[in-house]
Amino acid sequence: MSSKVISLLICLFFILHLLAADSVTGQDIGIYEIKKGDFSVKITNYGARIISVFLPDKNGKIDDVVLGYDNIKEYMNETRYFGALLGRVVNRIAGAQFNLNGTVYKLVPNEGNNTIHGGPKGFSFVVWKVNEYVQDGPCPYITLTYHSADGEEGFPGDVLASVTYALKDPYKLSVEFKAKSLNKATPINLSHHPYWNLGGHNSGDILSQVVQIFASHITPVDEQLIPTGEIAPIKNTPYDFLKPRKVGSRIDKVQNGYDRNYILDSNEKMKPVAIVYDEKSGRVMDIQATAPCVHFYTANWIINVKGKGGFVYQPHSALSLETQGYPDAVNHPNFPSIIVTPGKTYAHSVLYTFSIKKS
Repeated sequence: MSSKVISLLICLFFILHLLAADSVTGQDIGIYEIKKGDFSVKITNYGARIISVFLPDKNGKIDDVVLGYDNIKEYMNETRYFGALLGRVVNRIAGAQFNLNGTVYKLVPNEGNNTIHGGPKGFSFVVWKVNEYVQDGPCPYITLTYHSADGEEGFPGDVLASVTYALKDPYKLSVEFKAKSLNKATPINLSHHPYWNLGGHNSGDILSQVVQIFASHITPVDEQLIPTGEIAPIKNTPYDFLKPRKVGSRIDKVQNGYDRNYILDSNEKMKPVAIVYDEKSGRVMDIQATAPCVHFYTANWIINVKGKGGFVYQPHSALSLETQGYPDAVNHPNFPSIIVTPGKTYAHSVLYTFSIKKS
């Protein structure tokens, strides 16, 4: 083989490699599975997303219980945040701006005049670095990191963020968010957005699934879903899930469906958040977290979305329970602060425990 042919082959190899890599960062995007018996979770480093969670039902049938797509490219073009890590600040920031220590920071709006989930190029739409990866064994896990530069999406300061997904006995998924402000005070409020359907991603709506949320108050919102600053009791309202209740039992009493932040009752560090039960499959999901709030969303704006296997998702085809700090806290002094100062570490843990209820 001539040296010219060899040179051409080498050039072709590098071109193909670059095409396979993320065009913005040059980092390769991959899918990583952590597995423990018949329980497995698939993650992509694009947006540090959970893209599949496989669980047995009461008859031993394995189903994927989160909504999503068949290939990574589809996650790059979507705005529904399927399985995505949310940051630098989850939820909405009014007017895409906030005042911190006398300086007004203007963010990049991506929902009308407001910023949601960190902006159009927030943590959900960047390539994370895979730091550690143990596929199986006693405690399979993956740790991903991302360096958010000063000024990214308008936020001040450099931030080093990480997330660790780990499988623990029996049928437990642990999620550990951490972030450190390196040089400036900045808001940090991380979460993630799996769309859960315990009957299976392609099983239809979740209106018959039973939910219990351990919260007595919500933060009311205006017509743009921006918190008003109030804290309101849920007793005798359709938002009351203190006792187990079917999602669809009163969903017609709220506009479009559930989309509210709940303030958790417990003051414990690791506190009960919610329990979800699907009678048909027998699957149960119990959520605990260290965050003070959880946002309950019933996929109200998932309309004719072609998902995995060509299945078309519709409104209420899943539910999300996003544990988080108070939304829009940067614009409400009465809400607990989400500002992290240099040298301090933000930490937020979530534990999902899955089980089977056979009766």
